[in-house]
Amino acid sequence: MLPRLWGEGRMSSVDDATLDYLLGLGMTHIWCTGIIRHSTGKPFVKGDAGSPYAISDYYDVNPYLASDPLLRMTEFDALVSRVHSHGLRFIIDFVPNHVGCDYSDAHGGIPLCGWHDYDWTDTVKIDYNAPGTWEAMYRIVRFWASRGVDGFRCDMVELVPPEFLKWLIARIKGEFPEVIFIAEVYQKERYRQYIDDVRFDYLYDKSGLYDALRAVAAGQGSARAVTWNWQFLQDLQPHMLNFLENHDEQRLASPWFAGRPDFYAALCASLMLNTAPFMLYFGQETGVDASEGHEGRTSIFNFARPASLRRLFDFVHSSSAATSVCHSEQSEGISSATGLSPEELSVLEQYRIALRLASGPCVGEGLTYDLCYCQSTADGFDPDRHFAFLRSYEGETMLFCCNFSASEARLTLRIPPHAVEYLGLGADPCPDGLRLTVAPFGYASVTL
Repeated sequence: MLPRLWGEGRMSSVDDATLDYLLGLGMTHIWCTGIIRHSTGKPFVKGDAGSPYAISDYYDVNPYLASDPLLRMTEFDALVSRVHSHGLRFIIDFVPNHVGCDYSDAHGGIPLCGWHDYDWTDTVKIDYNAPGTWEAMYRIVRFWASRGVDGFRCDMVELVPPEFLKWLIARIKGEFPEVIFIAEVYQKERYRQYIDDVRFDYLYDKSGLYDALRAVAAGQGSARAVTWNWQFLQDLQPHMLNFLENHDEQRLASPWFAGRPDFYAALCASLMLNTAPFMLYFGQETGVDASEGHEGRTSIFNFARPASLRRLFDFVHSSSAATSVCHSEQSEGISSATGLSPEELSVLEQYRIALRLASGPCVGEGLTYDLCYCQSTADGFDPDRHFAFLRSYEGETMLFCCNFSASEARLTLRIPPHAVEYLGLGADPCPDGLRLTVAPFGYASVTL
């Protein structure tokens, strides 16, 4: 989430009600973007607020996030304590490639190159060949880990020497063994390097599963690509971070992506296919479409107040937020009391159902078996628009079928002998096949 856009735009808005709501969704971690002080109020910044990735002081938090700017570090510590008291873990960004053009701190500074990558004109690249850079960056990460930060989402690591990152992660984990590191990586051929050698805990699977699902959801790709990505990743799969939205990408419900919030087939594939963690971008669960932003993206550069996020904030702070089932006959009354529309409540309930299912041991810990290769078009299976798989754990087996088409799917799915053997099922639970009807853009789940 971007705290700047949540509630009153302050750290205090990430309050007990917000954290209770996240727990109710099944969340385990909260990643707050834009906490560390970044460049703002200068001619070179992007938007009226500036980018969270143009850090101006790595040992400070943004004054605008504090109720009392003079007590901003105290308020940050209170936020971390609040998160931990709810049983959640707290993640912030670490931006190792560049800092803002006006970077300055009281801890010795960071050696810089004097130029920037790409069109990031509000940044200056960090010089890792200069003496003292490695130690300076280590001190930054250690500073935040010592304040209770549980993890770091590391920005654009492919532009940073991997030997430095390997050294940094090993050194930090030697002092803070439970701290996790998540890498933003785009080159799939380097995935194994960043897991096996550099030792990141998780990688964005943007160039893999996300791109495959985005293409099929937009009608520009085949569901076969989900299988191809699964086969490519192999044993790396548990180290991926799956998602359908983040601060860089377009909202699922926006016209630039799927154009609808109820594209549950993509949700199912991203959430249920494997044991990798799933990242939910704030407001995705009610169908936020970033209609106030630029080309379907919720702005990370402006002091915006998106109406859809305001409605969700109001809902979270109403008594109805704790209600796990929103019956259709009650939707109108709940909507008027909470600010969420009946459509938003419906999307939220479907996300709650899916997230609850994913939190169980069968999906959270079980084996996966891709069923697509053994299905027949004669039984209604379209390998370009349908995707089916099994999850199995300690005697419980579930079958999932995703329908990426605009037409209802009527099909019969077969379970091959190899799946029975691999999952230890004993016998085929559906010897005559399993007949399913799957709604357009939806998914079906069946416990066998």
